[in-house]
Amino acid sequence: MAANAGRKPRPRALKLVEGRAPGRDSGGRPVPAGPGFVRLPPVPPVWLEGEAFAEWQRVAPELQRLALTKPIDAGALTAYCLAWARMVDAQAIVARDGLLLDGKQGLVTHPAVRLVEAASKELRAWASEFGLTPAAETKVGAKADDHQEDDDPFS
Repeated sequence: MAANAGRKPRPRALKLVEGRAPGRDSGGRPVPAGPGFVRLPPVPPVWLEGEAFAEWQRVAPELQRLALTKPIDAGALTAYCLAWARMVDAQAIVARDGLLLDGKQGLVTHPAVRLVEAASKELRAWASEFGLTPAAETKVGAKADDHQEDDDPFS
């Protein structure tokens, strides 16, 4: 069995947000303190623009509000935003040209369809890293709305 087999570990903040009690995960187990990263917002690269920058502006404030990001996460968040922009751009091409094109042997799938599918898979993978999949969003959102303004934002 490979060393990487099994479930991917979830970030400490997500475990706490989904937890049953302060300092405990959803199974009631204590969540050990993390490495103590400073939870400041990551800064987008200066070259990020268009649809990718708009996605950063939409997602980053919510991730920061939940203390799920840190400055060193800029690369991962950039990759997420670039995947989003690629998916949007490729889908615009499909919307313009259609799913099928005339080929030498009849109708063929537009190459942009494969780009949409690849970008969607990459986007989903990065989204899960930040707890942005629909299932994770439901769990995180419900707890985040319930917390009190005190020293522990996840209680």
